[in-house]
Amino acid sequence: MDLYIPELLKELLPKEVLAQCRAQHFEKGEQLFHQGKKPEYMFFIVSGEAILTRTSNHGEATTLQRCKGGFLSEASLLSDAYHCDAIATQSGQAITLPIKSLRDALTDSKFSLKWVQLLSKEIMRLRTQSERLSLKDIRSKLIHLIETEGKQGVLTLQSDYKSMASEIGVTHEALYRTMTTLEKEGVLKKLPNCLELLQTKK
Repeated sequence: MDLYIPELLKELLPKEVLAQCRAQHFEKGEQLFHQGKKPEYMFFIVSGEAILTRTSNHGEATTLQRCKGGFLSEASLLSDAYHCDAIATQSGQAITLPIKSLRDALTDSKFSLKWVQLLSKEIMRLRTQSERLSLKDIRSKLIHLIETEGKQGVLTLQSDYKSMASEIGVTHEALYRTMTTLEKEGVLKKLPNCLELLQTKK
């Protein structure tokens, strides 16, 4: 398989780590890594989509991260075990990087600073997600998702509604009911590949 290295990785990684990058194709539904397993590789999603998910004791799955491009599970770099499962929701390609080589590269001050900057952006994303999950009703969660992840009140759909429901921490049945209500109220317009908030369109 041909190896395509995105510019972000070329600018971020030391040459010795770049030389160890490998391409990996994945199919929809494929599990990239399993909770509890020792991390051996860091995954960088080039195309397609993968999510990090954790299942509660009651069997409800919650999406911790949805990745359409970029690193998947940065926390695994300094962890003894994966804390969640990584599942492909769309077929695509990833780049694998050996965890040990990345850890060793952190002794390079230039690389470690770049890595901290990357993690800072991830913290901002997680704060937005935490804010969304703390909202009490599904209506607020859905509107927040469209406003923060979409553009000018329009959220392009990258996966199915069941995955979206998991991302905001609700059942897909409850999400469908809320969407129907918002449509009837004239707040939301459901299109084949996107959701549009009519009240926020400019």
